Amino acid sequence: MSTQRRGLLIILSSPSGAGKSTLSRRLLGWDPSLEFSVSATTRPARTGEVDGIDYRFLTEEAFKREVNRDGMLEHAHVFGNFYGSPRVPVEQAIDAGRDVVFDIDWQGAQQIVNSALGRHTLSIFLLPPSIAELRRRLISRGQDAPEVIARRMQKSWDEISHWGSYDYVLVNDDLDRTFTDLTTIVTATRLKRLQQPGLVDHVRRLQQEFEEVE
Repeated sequence: MSTQRRGLLIILSSPSGAGKSTLSRRLLGWDPSLEFSVSATTRPARTGEVDGIDYRFLTEEAFKREVNRDGMLEHAHVFGNFYGSPRVPVEQAIDAGRDVVFDIDWQGAQQIVNSALGRHTLSIFLLPPSIAELRRRLISRGQDAPEVIARRMQKSWDEISHWGSYDYVLVNDDLDRTFTDLTTIVTATRLKRLQQPGLVDHVRRLQQEFEEVE
């Protein structure tokens, strides 16, 4: 039996340091058919980041051009820089039955959920076990200057306050357990009737066979 599956837009959001990037990478390793939505950004590349793999690095002028021609599925201005998800690669993937993973904030998540693709979206918010642990994770990863960490901590409560708009919410106090819960959610959502358009034709064939037997 073949029941072509519709691709999912899998959104992971959290305050900085709560684990969305780590869990996104683990999810991609769990199922190689998953695709990662490479965000476009106007911020400078960090050491080791590769254009087209980590981000698509654009000038502010080029980014705004993409927005004006409706080339971004979602976009936001965060910490002085623009971020967005290019539309075309996402639409091509889900039309072909491939799931796309998004590592984005609540603003981008809301834009996607409210878009024409919203009914094919699975949104998951990750909460830290505590604010103290969130701060510790930000400091220990050694990516940001103290003033940047301070800004991220100030913004964290605003991000957490939007937890209620997501389909699922996980407290990331144990990475392995959170990952197991995440894969369970993805597996179950893939099986929803909406995501299996080929079921309609299969049921029609069953009905035809039933009538022939009678």
